[in-house]
Amino acid sequence: MAQVTLDTIVSLCKRRGFVFQSSEVYGGLSSAWDYGPLGVELKNNIERFWWNEMVRKRRNIVGLDAAILMHPKVWEASGHVENFHDPLVDCKECKARFRADQIDLSAPCPECGAKDSFTEPRQFNLMFKTHLGPVEDESTVVYLRPETAQGIYVNYKNCLQSSRLKVPFGIAQVGKAFRNEIVTKNFIFRTCEFEQMEMQFFVHPSEDKKWFDYWKAERMEYYRKMGIRPEKLRFHQHGPDELAHYAKEAVDIQYEFPFGWRELEGVHNRTDYDLSRHSQFSGKDLSYFDDETRERYIPYIIETSAGLTRSVLMVLSDAYDEEELENGEKRTVLRFHPLIAPITVAVFPLMRRDGLDTYAQNLEEELRDHFNTFYDESGAIGRRYRRQDEVGTPYCITVDYQTLEDDTVTLRYRDSMEQVRVHRNEVVSAIQQAIREYRRVGT
Repeated sequence: MAQVTLDTIVSLCKRRGFVFQSSEVYGGLSSAWDYGPLGVELKNNIERFWWNEMVRKRRNIVGLDAAILMHPKVWEASGHVENFHDPLVDCKECKARFRADQIDLSAPCPECGAKDSFTEPRQFNLMFKTHLGPVEDESTVVYLRPETAQGIYVNYKNCLQSSRLKVPFGIAQVGKAFRNEIVTKNFIFRTCEFEQMEMQFFVHPSEDKKWFDYWKAERMEYYRKMGIRPEKLRFHQHGPDELAHYAKEAVDIQYEFPFGWRELEGVHNRTDYDLSRHSQFSGKDLSYFDDETRERYIPYIIETSAGLTRSVLMVLSDAYDEEELENGEKRTVLRFHPLIAPITVAVFPLMRRDGLDTYAQNLEEELRDHFNTFYDESGAIGRRYRRQDEVGTPYCITVDYQTLEDDTVTLRYRDSMEQVRVHRNEVVSAIQQAIREYRRVGT
């Protein structure tokens, strides 16, 4: 695999329509990014892959889509109002702002070089505050949620009763979250607006360790199913000084990005902290009664929390490759797993005449019922293949003059560049079979 830099990924994303700078025509907005035609397909496919693995394939996990705006007491109960702060300092000379725990306060300002110019550290709450209704005062304050988990906790009883679930069970959600981060960097890795894929699993307190270890293993296996290179993944166990105030045990799944090892997902044993706090602040009983054992208790929660937008960057970084062909030409290819590739199959007519283009257009329309497709009739076939390689399309179909004689087409595989003749009636099944049997090159 080629060594990839973040600049290479950023350039490819803009050139090929994966990610654009938000409000670029006005100079852009820091920490905000827009997902283009291919980027939104990639992001949606990753979300769908996660949802299938976490919800559709499991009997004891259901889905939820909670509102972004919630009662302000939710964030008091969760501890975010009290604990969700960063220590900040300003340079008195250049007015630059820094996190106090990430710079040497005895050193000169990193921006202007001024000495002894830092203000005293002060706490800065990371939640975005707004007002609900026409009047702006303290009684109308609400927050844009900094995480999706709390929406699950306050709906725990609703999901439990309506779905007739029994402990152990889980609730999954994908949604937007907002954090007023002072330091945003590394493209879409750390931004103020992002999306999370979270699952909260409710268990008997005596079985918390068993389920923590289970989900730790399951979540690592998920990335391998997605085709991510195993050598780029690792666990990071949180020590006592790293644990959040609610956690009994925590582990990160880290990926080696172009800028180093960083957190991709967290698996946490949150104990009964969340349900106990919401019971206390709301006055509602959030305990669970086991009909079989006649025991009443507050469930412990094992959380799996992954960043969707962060996963997009991980997938792009992991899929990027460059190779030199026998003719000396360099090929850039994104080796996406076919289930998450923005385009599954591209269809080309060899020439734009003699009915080849009409045949290819009709075939592409038929394939739309089964796959994400793309039609391209401009340029030499080799160039069209290279364009699809660069955006990660795993399969290409070429309609040529033999097609008009016997209804066979050329099916070309991205990773191996192998080409085979397939009858038109067997194209769908051939691609579906290839997806089922997909193995990434080098794994």
